[in-house]
Amino acid sequence: MGAQKKRNFQIEAYKHRVVVDPKYPEKTWKILEHAIHEIYNHNASGLSFEELYRLWLVGVLDLEKMSAPKRKFQIGPLKRQNMMDPNYAYKAWKILEEGIHEIYNRSISELSFEELYRTAYNMVLHQFGEKLYSGLVSTMTHHLTHHLEVISKSIEAAQGGLFLEELNRKWVEHRKAFQIIRDILMYMDRTFIPCTHKTPVHELGLNLWRDNIIHSAKIQTRLRDMLLDLVLRERTGEVINRGLMRNVIKMLMDLGSSVYQDDFEKHFLEVSTDFYRPESQQLIECCDYGEYLKKAERRLNEEMERVSHYLDAKSEVKITSIVENEMVESHKQRLVEKSGLVNMLVNDKYEDLKKMYSLFRRVPTGLYIIRDVITSHIRNTGEQLVTDPERLKDPVDFVQRLLDERDKNDKIINLAFNNDKAFQNALISSFELRKGLKGVSEEDVEIVLDKVMMLFRYLQEKDVFEKYYRQHLAKRLLSGKTVSDDAERSLIVKLKTECGYQFTSKLEGMFTDMKTSEDTMQGFYASPFAETGDSPTLAVQVLTTGSWPTQPSATCNLPAEILGVCEKFRSYYLGTHTGRRLSWQTNMGTADLKATFGRGQKHELNVSTHQMCVLMLFNNADRLSYKETEQATEIPASDLKRCLQSMACVKGKNILRKEPMSKDIAEDDAFFVNDKFSSKFYKVKIGTVVAQRESEPENQETRRRVEEDRKPQIEAAIVRIMKSRRVLDHNNIVAEVTKQLQSRFLPSPVLIKKRIESLIEREFLERDKVDRRLYRYLA
Repeated sequence: MGAQKKRNFQIEAYKHRVVVDPKYPEKTWKILEHAIHEIYNHNASGLSFEELYRLWLVGVLDLEKMSAPKRKFQIGPLKRQNMMDPNYAYKAWKILEEGIHEIYNRSISELSFEELYRTAYNMVLHQFGEKLYSGLVSTMTHHLTHHLEVISKSIEAAQGGLFLEELNRKWVEHRKAFQIIRDILMYMDRTFIPCTHKTPVHELGLNLWRDNIIHSAKIQTRLRDMLLDLVLRERTGEVINRGLMRNVIKMLMDLGSSVYQDDFEKHFLEVSTDFYRPESQQLIECCDYGEYLKKAERRLNEEMERVSHYLDAKSEVKITSIVENEMVESHKQRLVEKSGLVNMLVNDKYEDLKKMYSLFRRVPTGLYIIRDVITSHIRNTGEQLVTDPERLKDPVDFVQRLLDERDKNDKIINLAFNNDKAFQNALISSFELRKGLKGVSEEDVEIVLDKVMMLFRYLQEKDVFEKYYRQHLAKRLLSGKTVSDDAERSLIVKLKTECGYQFTSKLEGMFTDMKTSEDTMQGFYASPFAETGDSPTLAVQVLTTGSWPTQPSATCNLPAEILGVCEKFRSYYLGTHTGRRLSWQTNMGTADLKATFGRGQKHELNVSTHQMCVLMLFNNADRLSYKETEQATEIPASDLKRCLQSMACVKGKNILRKEPMSKDIAEDDAFFVNDKFSSKFYKVKIGTVVAQRESEPENQETRRRVEEDRKPQIEAAIVRIMKSRRVLDHNNIVAEVTKQLQSRFLPSPVLIKKRIESLIEREFLERDKVDRRLYRYLA
């Protein structure tokens, strides 16, 4: 077989069209130009040097490709691979070491960052990452040691802030240097370091600065003392370089929270305590209360301002706590006594009271002290008014003084105490007629009630008073909280004497119902209906609908155990009283439950009927959602939410737990029995969350009911007058009706006119056919 002719094998380059964005160079240059401006403006911390380098490199390579002449692409015979230079790692590292030296010496104008990046890249690629990393640590440590010598010399030669300025300058240089080094060694940072679990370049730079500079024997103590001295000088009124302080302390924070806390903050808090303790003692001895409050408030504001300018934000709570403790907590009792808090109240020192409230609310029990003094002052003032015989000679002035005192204290709470609810409640309790009648003689009770009646006589809308008094009396009677039935009855007798039988008929009916209910229950338990075995004990108050301020009967599914006993009582009552109808007022009842919690701890719980219905559900379920509870009990939503809130959200009474935990009840909440509930009392009363005051809708509803009750009274008065006078003009009717009803309320002429129109429509009266201003009574 003949030999074939040997020929070269070549491949033509594939020709294709490269499409380049015509605006690519302009866009790339804009990015690079912006970065150069930022570097000159010392705002390089947010720049990505990796991104800038890549943009520059890609731009250069693309331009080279586009400008290179087209040439044929030829594949030659396989050449033998050359062996790597055994000194490659040494030579490569020398290039990088020289580059790092130049970077630290700020001689980077002649450096080729592309060459340095490629050299580091190749060292890692050829498995020399360990040599590169150890060389980096050694070189950076060498430069920091050199910095230490320079800074040490400046410590000996310089005074005051020059040391901090030199330290800050070297820190800025070091930070810029290791940021550039990090960009050059980015490939090592992203590949070699994570695999070998070594410290990243940026963190390494911080650690080396911390260990070789900040924690060196020559610098650590001096730095701390100088920073604390600058703070002290600022506290004593000198102006310091806050910008330099901010930079140096920011350096400590950048080195780690432990460096900031151990090297500065801990000592800062200690010297702050030593500063404010003697200052507060000196001020409390030489300043009046107003000046002391101003200085304490100013010191507090200064420390918060200091934190905002150059300290860590987390230090604010710690330093303000020291100021509060040394300037307020340590002297709070003396401040109240020295300040003459009572004089501030008497003389309407609103600004001073506001400062005291602002400072005292920052310390534990601070507001309790103020509140106790104010409560005592209000009660003493009221007692002086009530026991002053000269004041009692002029009842109008006496009532006006009480009202003025209430308005005055309302204004203080509004302007000085930010409408604090605790102070509002204290004011309300101070103005209430106290119920402490136990152990008080009948003569003293009568004196108090006579004074109450003296105030009552000056009320224009006595029927409104009767409406609210009836509501509160009903709560006292049904809950068994009346201190003295005799005192209650005595007041009703006095009201009857003052306003007549009709005014107190419903109040007297309430007492009659309570006595009748006792007799009814005795009869029930003596009857065969009471043979209930182990069923719960039932106590029923049968209330006459017209006498009690009852609400429309709301739906509520009683537990089966309770429902059985209730039905037996219904059968007994309707069997002994014909023609009557019972409807259960579950929203007004209470229950006593025996409960055993997770640790075997037993308690007797006093709860409302609604709360009982909810708690009984947990005998058959470990977890209940709000929807399930609402469906099982059918309690109205507003009542159910208040019921659950009082059992799950009130500290010390939280026999239930809810998820998620919050102060309000939502429809997607879930409830559990609180197995960890405990109380030092065996009997625990679980109240129901109620509003402190009557809400506006409730107020309007009360007013509406009062207006409705007035209509028949006005009509009855008109009929009585017309029946005796037969014919009367409009103005005289209005005058006569007002005179008859003024012991209960003052009816408006408009309301009287409307009731006259209503009586005309129902043919009780008619207008005179000749004189339309006259009315005639129709027999």
